[in-house]
Amino acid sequence: MVRKSETILNLLAQAPWWVSVSLSLTVYVVLKFIVPAINFKNWVFKGFADAAPQLALILAILLLIPAPISFFNSLRKRRLLDKQKDLNTIRSLPWKEFEELVVEAYRRKGYSVVENYGTGPDGGVDLVLEKDGNLFLVQCKQWRSHKVDVRVVRKMYGVMTAEQANGVVIITSGLFTQEAKNFASDKPIDLVEGNQLADLIRSVQPKQAYSLTETIETQKTVNLCPACGGELVLRVARRGKNAGNKFWGCSNFPQCKYIKTYTGQQTPL
Repeated sequence: MVRKSETILNLLAQAPWWVSVSLSLTVYVVLKFIVPAINFKNWVFKGFADAAPQLALILAILLLIPAPISFFNSLRKRRLLDKQKDLNTIRSLPWKEFEELVVEAYRRKGYSVVENYGTGPDGGVDLVLEKDGNLFLVQCKQWRSHKVDVRVVRKMYGVMTAEQANGVVIITSGLFTQEAKNFASDKPIDLVEGNQLADLIRSVQPKQAYSLTETIETQKTVNLCPACGGELVLRVARRGKNAGNKFWGCSNFPQCKYIKTYTGQQTPL
């Protein structure tokens, strides 16, 4: 499943660097040594065989160009994933880095990933995953202040049906509405919310990369507002009968007025 506008060089830049090197070497050997040794009867093929040795080096170099691009992009994505500490750092990423984080996570899970599939932060299919002959379409939603609603899920389900994919994965750094969850419950649709995404990232990070303090920090539950998906922050009431008491309030106040009683624990239950 590849876009019509995709070129071989773009695909090689997305693939592991050694794919470009291997293909370059193969093309050079075939054009330099194998093709000229074949006795073609057709004059068109014979003319190509005569020109093949001169084309070998040019095409080999051209196919080699994506290798360093792929290598440095891969290195950058590995570092991006490894430095994530919790959902707060994930939610602070720009949408493009958020998508690249998801790419690297699924690659480490053993999936073949075609990225840059969509056209922007709210496009259709952002990534295509393939594993064991199964194809999955992925959409990334870097939404911090409101929940992903059922319209997004319905749209991706329609794309899945049209593309004859095996399933859909929709990933957000926030939350999904209950209607979206209900719609996806009996379909091959995996809805990944913020805390689940943080767990996914932790599961593919090298364990030795963390000190004890960092490990404990990543295991804390991130306080998300169940109403809008914003972060809950600890505040103190300034007036009324509860003046002076602490409570959990939504960071999107005054747009969202959700509050939760403070129990004296570091994170709400």
